[in-house]
Amino acid sequence: MREGDGGGGWGYQVESFGPVHPWGARVLVDSHCHLDFPQLAEDEEAVVSRARAAGVGVMLTISMRLSTFARVLALAERHDGVYCATGVHPHQAGEEGPDGAAPLIANAAHPKVIGIGEAGLDYFYDASPRAAQAAGFRAHIEAAQETGLPLIVHTRDADDDTARMLEEGLARAPFGGVIHCYSSSPELGRRAVAMGFHLGIGGILTFKRSDALRATVADLPRDRILLETDSPYLAPVPMRGRTNEPAHVAHVARVLAEVWGTDTDEVARRTTENFFRLFTRASRPG
Repeated sequence: MREGDGGGGWGYQVESFGPVHPWGARVLVDSHCHLDFPQLAEDEEAVVSRARAAGVGVMLTISMRLSTFARVLALAERHDGVYCATGVHPHQAGEEGPDGAAPLIANAAHPKVIGIGEAGLDYFYDASPRAAQAAGFRAHIEAAQETGLPLIVHTRDADDDTARMLEEGLARAPFGGVIHCYSSSPELGRRAVAMGFHLGIGGILTFKRSDALRATVADLPRDRILLETDSPYLAPVPMRGRTNEPAHVAHVARVLAEVWGTDTDEVARRTTENFFRLFTRASRPG
């Protein structure tokens, strides 16, 4: 989850991805959304239905707190193709920890749980003490190592510390994951890829002032890129000013196709394959 974004649109005329059967060849994945947030939960069935109509076959809804995990899990259980992750956002690290990896590992026993997080470091808001954020991040890294599930990383204005903690964790035991809502420096992107991590690309890619991000993404390996919305935040062009939702990942796919110099079929194929290669507990649609 990343609140706040810049206004304006990019130079492209971004059109709808088009009606695609949700179990067709062009299945899209929203690798990071928050379906339990009120803006989406109050219209849950319609939100999921619109995602299906836009070709989104799989959604990963992300936990922000241990205290609300049961709600997130119940939502995932209600829908085929919807999975969840268990974690504590760095904003809540001062309140909820977690106190070690054990509660995360326990939650991860459920088959609908396919990832650990989101967790990490946020020095932009500093909503929790940095020591608490670091302790929570280490607990999530340990849980990812113990369970074998991918780590979903939130980082904002904390690139160096985030990369250092991930590298320190990898020196102890292997694990993989994704830097979600990637809009950081090219250096973090390169370090993440060198560690075997993926990068989650969302609506920021479509913003007018995101030329540097588009240039960075163009240079990164295509087998490390995932699509996401981070909904209900960060709606892409042309949905700016509206509540974001998983269906809008199709607009991110459209712009990523322009960045890669390819078509949306290729973007859907590559990013969906990348998702299932990383999140091995998720089942492919159909």
